[in-house]
This record gives sequence, C-alpha cells and structure tokens, in this order.
Amino acid sequence: MSTVEANVEVSGDPVPEGNDLEITEARAARVGDITVRRMLPLRLRRSVGAWCFIDHYGPMDVDGITGMKVPPHPHIGLQTVTWLLAGNVLHRDSLGSEQLIRPGELNLMTSGRGIAHAEESPARHDPTLHGVQLWVALPDASRQVDPAFEHHGELPGTSLGGFAITVLTGELGGVASPATAFSPIVGAELSAPGRPANCLLPLRPDYEHVVFVVTGQASANGIRLEPGHLLYSPTGRHEIAIAAPAGSTLILLGGEPLGERLLMWWNFVARTPEEIEAAAAAWRAGEFGPVGGYQGDPLPAPPLDVARLKRPS
Repeated sequence: MSTVEANVEVSGDPVPEGNDLEITEARAARVGDITVRRMLPLRLRRSVGAWCFIDHYGPMDVDGITGMKVPPHPHIGLQTVTWLLAGNVLHRDSLGSEQLIRPGELNLMTSGRGIAHAEESPARHDPTLHGVQLWVALPDASRQVDPAFEHHGELPGTSLGGFAITVLTGELGGVASPATAFSPIVGAELSAPGRPANCLLPLRPDYEHVVFVVTGQASANGIRLEPGHLLYSPTGRHEIAIAAPAGSTLILLGGEPLGERLLMWWNFVARTPEEIEAAAAAWRAGEFGPVGGYQGDPLPAPPLDVARLKRPS
C-alpha cells in the first residue's frame, strides 16, 4: 500500500495502575478509495521491533464496486507484509511478479534498494474485503539488498487455549514461518473460530510487542481491546493473558528493538534526508521500472519539504 501522510497524533486510553502496557487509538487514513485504521507509526514511537507501519482495513462491502485500487508506487528500505481476513487482492511489481492473494496466504515483498508495485481488487473479486498491510523496516546492514517477492500459500500453525495460531513471520510456540526476515521479529494471527479462547501467550522477553484486534473483541491482561486499539508491551515480559469470544481474531507483532533512527516519508524508509531526496528523484525519473499489467497512471510523489525532513524529531 501507499501513504502520503506524515503527521500522526497519539491518544491513549486508561491502563490499569501498575501495568506497563500502553494502549493507543488508530486514526483514519485514506489509501486510494478506501479508509484504513492507521495504528503505526506513532508520533512518539516509529517502530515496534522492526515493524514500522500497521494499516487495518475493512471489513467492507466491495460488491459491484472497484474495491482496492492502489496505483504503482515505489518503496525503499522495507518489506511489505500483506495478510487478508476476507477477499482477494492482486499484486503486481516491477520485478514482473503477478500474484493473487487470498485469506490464509502471505505476500511478502522486499524492496531493498528499490521496487515499485500496485495492489488492486481483481476484476472478478469477492464481495467483502478485510485485511492488514504491514511494513518491516530493513536494518541498516540489509537496506541495499536486491528487491524480491515471495508468496506463501500455506503457513505453519499451532493452537493454545482454544486459539488457532498462524505464524506469519518469525517463530512462536516452537513453530517457525518460512517467510524471509532480516531481523529478529515475530508476526502471528490468533483466532477463536468456534468457541471462546483464553491463554497465556508466551513472549520473548528480549522483544517488544503489540497486539490488536481485527475481528470481534478481546482482552489482554484484563485490558479490553476492540478494532482500532493498539496495545504495546515493552521488553521484559515473558507472557501475556489473552482472552477472546468466539469469532474474534487478533494480530501479534514483535521484535528486538531496532535501535536505529528511522526517517519515513511517503513510501520510503530511510536514515537521511538525502536518501529520501534521491529516491523521490529516481521515482520522478522513472528509474524504479514499470509495473506491467496495471491499467492506469502511477502515483506521483507528493511535494517534498526538505527542510521539514531535516528538522529534528
């Protein structure tokens, strides 16, 4: 997905006294013709582990309308992680990849030094669209890797306390995802498909984590969660009590604190304003390559305020 937004406001809900968990509210953002719940980045927190962007969209009725239509746009310095709860989306990129994704499948695109892609609902698409788009910041040592795309039609899973757990990236509960990762991270879906679920979810104490609800509701250490809430847990925690009624679904993300200052502008994750300037100029010059098969114009880069990029954050 693409974003043109830079400012992020943070609002907090009360958290029980003595609890080191933190809850923030998503804000509404526009991506093409759809509205999303944007939960990361935050003004006071750019990343959780290497996860630096969280959009949750839907469920929405796209029967008889265009649905998702995000024109070709560039990325540097990150991986995009696409996960659907309902519907189908067609991915195309400047490597020549063309891949339809459905629920239970994972699309993972590594931009490295630069890639362009487009995402849209296919001409014959399902009537409902619901999913998450996530970005993983590449660590400094890996930011110039070759761009790549991978699709995983099946992912490993396990169960705990009535939750069906699918491991998207990294490892959880002794189950490891085949998805390529460049830093220590974890991403997982927890669903309570047929009955209420309740478990002590094991966490790596050297990771920071976030949990959010995509369907239904849940509680984490007694804190009520609904779609649009992002619950943050710092390092040092070995487990968290998760409970959810039947039909609910949550996402867990985490990783070792990145320890690197990120500079994010438009669809670029960089370290310096000069990198952002160079990437924007390369996009305007057509140097990212065409996204074959997409019918329509690419997204223009928004105006670049260099002075603002250089302002301390």
